[in-house]
Amino acid sequence: MPGIAPHARRGRLTAAAAGVLVAVGVLLLVVGLRAQRQPPQPPAAAAVPYSAAPQTPFPTGSSSTTRPAPATPGRQLLARSVPVTLEIPAIKVRSELLQLGLNPDRTVQVPPLARDSRAGWYKYSPTPGQLGPSVILGHVDSAEYGPGIFFRLGALRPGSTVTVTRADRSTAVFRVDRVVSYPKDHFPTLEVYGNTDNAQLRLITCGGRFDFSTHNYQDNIVAFATLVSSKRG
Repeated sequence: MPGIAPHARRGRLTAAAAGVLVAVGVLLLVVGLRAQRQPPQPPAAAAVPYSAAPQTPFPTGSSSTTRPAPATPGRQLLARSVPVTLEIPAIKVRSELLQLGLNPDRTVQVPPLARDSRAGWYKYSPTPGQLGPSVILGHVDSAEYGPGIFFRLGALRPGSTVTVTRADRSTAVFRVDRVVSYPKDHFPTLEVYGNTDNAQLRLITCGGRFDFSTHNYQDNIVAFATLVSSKRG
């Protein structure tokens, strides 16, 4: 068998080395992706009891479906007062609250992506403690800054306490009733934003599988909570 010329051997060795480097790079990429922190997920909704919309909708403040039902006698309600801070001890959340309005397309604004991730109150929903569902949103994570303020919302469980401090120095205390994951294309609008006969709170973030083609999570995580007490600062 004829020998391999030195320059040919060098070429093959270089190609082989390049192939090894590519293989190592792919391996490190796979390991890196697998090592990324995944947000905890709540149970998926077994069924959608109300009509769903093709995209996750938000109330606009003008729809009759967002008007609260009459209060049930004996259940406490608070006067209107803008929320200032949110605390959820079970998942180590404390956030000053932004105020969120509407985008030009009538969808709700979301908090800005930032290193200091904060939650935001949707200002066209009731203030926490008023009759109806008050809505607070937060990011689960971002590619640039990592875990967001609601990264662990899916780990919240029934019975956990959520407190909201308000501008009038009162604190509304809520008890979590359930935490559910819904596909974004089967989001139960009325269940989340519809009338209630008491003071409710909705905490919302993204969850489920991440779609790398659209760079979005496929689900929404929603925590439902009920006002159980209040106190003055």
